[in-house]
Amino acid sequence: MYTNLILMQAQSAGGGMTSMIVMMVALFAIMYFFMIRPQNKKQKEIQKFRNSLSVGQDVVTIGGIRGTVRSINEMDNTITLEVSTGTKIVFEKSAIMPLGQGTENTNK
Repeated sequence: MYTNLILMQAQSAGGGMTSMIVMMVALFAIMYFFMIRPQNKKQKEIQKFRNSLSVGQDVVTIGGIRGTVRSINEMDNTITLEVSTGTKIVFEKSAIMPLGQGTENTNK
């Protein structure tokens, strides 16, 4: 009698394990499609923007400094920005972000 009870509990635990695995897979899928995938897509777009930078383009740094690209040094992976007339600052290329939609550079 106790053997049958133990077997029944083991079978029900196996079914619980399967549903737990299904729930874990579903949770991971939800996290992937709502969090990980959009972030990866955004990172690819930013990298594409950084690779296509050109002289004269208006950009903003991750610190919020707006300026115009004056030179690009591919060897050092740096960019020189002119933030006001005659004021130039050198930044790492990874510190450059695109200007948001509908914003204008007022530092001309």
